[in-house]
Amino acid sequence: MKKKQTGKFMAMALTAAMLGGMLAGCGNNAANAPADTTPAPETPAAESSAVQESTPAEETPAASGEQVTIKVAHWDSYTEPSTQMLVDGFEAANPNIKVELIDIASGEYSNKLTVMLNGGNDLDVVWVKDPDNTPSIAERGQLEDLTPYIEKDGVDIAAMNGSDALKLDGKQVALPVSTGFYVLYYNKDIFDAAGVDYPGNDMTWTEFEELAKKVTSGEGNDKKYGALFHTWQACVQNWAVQDGKHTILDTDYSFMKPYYEMALRMQDEGTVMDYSTLKTGNIHYSSVFMEGQCAMMPMGSWFMSTMIEKTKAGETSVNWGVATLPHPDGVEAGWTVGSTTPMGVSASSKYKDAAWEFVKYCSGEEGAKIYADCGMIPARMNADTIKALAALDGMPEGLEEALQTKHVAMDRPLEVHSAEVNQMLGEEHSLIMIKELSIDDGLAEMGERSKEIQGK
Repeated sequence: MKKKQTGKFMAMALTAAMLGGMLAGCGNNAANAPADTTPAPETPAAESSAVQESTPAEETPAASGEQVTIKVAHWDSYTEPSTQMLVDGFEAANPNIKVELIDIASGEYSNKLTVMLNGGNDLDVVWVKDPDNTPSIAERGQLEDLTPYIEKDGVDIAAMNGSDALKLDGKQVALPVSTGFYVLYYNKDIFDAAGVDYPGNDMTWTEFEELAKKVTSGEGNDKKYGALFHTWQACVQNWAVQDGKHTILDTDYSFMKPYYEMALRMQDEGTVMDYSTLKTGNIHYSSVFMEGQCAMMPMGSWFMSTMIEKTKAGETSVNWGVATLPHPDGVEAGWTVGSTTPMGVSASSKYKDAAWEFVKYCSGEEGAKIYADCGMIPARMNADTIKALAALDGMPEGLEEALQTKHVAMDRPLEVHSAEVNQMLGEEHSLIMIKELSIDDGLAEMGERSKEIQGK
């Protein structure tokens, strides 16, 4: 096994060198995008191996009215207006608490956050960019248990999408603030030119593939592709976990085979852009869609805010629409896949009460309204927030119906091995998509490596 792995890693290194690095982030809001595939550096565990036990202090500088400043880690804050709006709104409501944003580049965020927390940095609040990193951070004792704070203030977390997943070993280690799930974006002008009806909200992946054929046209630089699958493994593997029967922590990945067959078949037929072309050209999905090169694109709901902003800035003129994500055969329409963005209090914070107030604000009704006003989906998602989103200037007609979800499967379970398994799946995904490995061999490799990672 060791020799096989060594050869395997060499092949992957050569593949990576040929293809170049994967773009990090997604549009202006990478909060719910698939994780970066750069592994975090090995770092020593913190002194505590469990989530920090906590009891809200009776008196803190913030509680007594004394001015305090809390340090909050986030990524690419300058690209997403909601972050500064949350800070401004909170400071207006809490004049004795100031928020200092520690801004980190999206592609470096998870690694740098790990180093900062392990090094005893004086962070008070952390946004967790890749939610599957939450268990490992909590296991190192670096996240405060929020349960006493929630109980003390009577916060209703049942309405927050993903709150249950953030309760680890009986402790609420973080709260979800925003959420994202996959939908189908489409270019109305391409469909109009082809004389084909727009995608509906009840379409199977089989029907999606057939529809892509009908709207593919042209050659060379003038070609309009029927669809686009971005280079993330999520843009194939997510459709396999959409039905809720499997997760990426399975050790038999044969359930992914139909979706790899579909992706490669569409690639061979020229109805989707070639994976290698996207990778070697470092082509981001947003540019392909905004330049009108594809008719359909399954992508996260976070891309809506990007489309609104870029349209208003005159950077795209695409006449776009949104439909519910296609679903597997035999699965009800409205089933999709997505994730949530956690926010927690650092266990080493000197101002835990003040830090909790900021987390409570961002995850509460006020924060939900700010996210919705920015075209993003808050964790407190309900009929009112969906209606408010759909009514925003620049949103396409029919959005409210398209966002009616019946089930959101987690793309990555919040378990200790998720991040490492996800990294491995990305490596094997590339080899399958460039046909370095057959689908069967690639899925078998995934299974073997997943067992090793998880100790099964």
